[in-house]
Amino acid sequence: MVRRTNGSGGRVSGLQIVVLALVQGITEFLPISSQAHLILADEFFGWPDAGLLIRVAVHVGTLGAVMVYFRRDLWMMLSGLGRLAGGRDPGVRLALFLVIATVPVVAAGGIGAYYGVIDRLQEIEVIGWAMLGFGLLLYAADRFNMTIRRIEHLTLAHAVFIGVAQVLALIPGTSRSGITMTAARALGYERAEGARFSMLLSIPVIVAAGTHQGYKLYQIGDMELTAAALVAAGLAFVSALAAIGLMMAWLRRSSFTPFVIYRVALGAGLLWWAYTGGG
Repeated sequence: MVRRTNGSGGRVSGLQIVVLALVQGITEFLPISSQAHLILADEFFGWPDAGLLIRVAVHVGTLGAVMVYFRRDLWMMLSGLGRLAGGRDPGVRLALFLVIATVPVVAAGGIGAYYGVIDRLQEIEVIGWAMLGFGLLLYAADRFNMTIRRIEHLTLAHAVFIGVAQVLALIPGTSRSGITMTAARALGYERAEGARFSMLLSIPVIVAAGTHQGYKLYQIGDMELTAAALVAAGLAFVSALAAIGLMMAWLRRSSFTPFVIYRVALGAGLLWWAYTGGG
């Protein structure tokens, strides 16, 4: 998820486009907050806003990556719906649970954007505390809960719980992937299975965010497809696909601890920066 922008942005360099696309692609599905990393990249380099067109492009790239990687799950859901199968069909059940789990964050995001709450949260100290606190929460959920459930065991109550937890991702630094994986681990889902549901859940969220930004592009009349947008989408797609594959391979044999260590270190560093006058 990337932060809201009001216009088409100023002049951006090729380096900014490459960095933005790679940061979005690599961090979108890892439990380390893509939103926070994009904010920090702009802060660190002092870059102007990249504009809605580029942000929509990187959304399209990451959406394509998760759809390619989980194409079998998508086909299972689409084929179940296409057959007008009942609620016992695993594809239909999964699709229904994804929709239900998406409702809370879409509603909360719309309300937060309308009242300007989300923009006011984009401060270094907020990101630092969220990185640190939710990183430790991920460690606790991963360390002290059972590993017995798979997506096939998902229930309506579990989908609602994960969906409500996803609302916390509106706080920069929380991580949409991180908080949904934390919720899944708290319910006893296997690490790779929790990540699988989290990334499938990203599809309707990214579609909703991309549609919102695309409509704003239409309103300001900046719909021209540019080479920069194509490059951004392509880089985001390739880097996101690689990140998904590597993370899933890791989680099938190990824990979330490396991500927790990274979050705690980055969070502590940001808090030091914010409270010692470096921000």
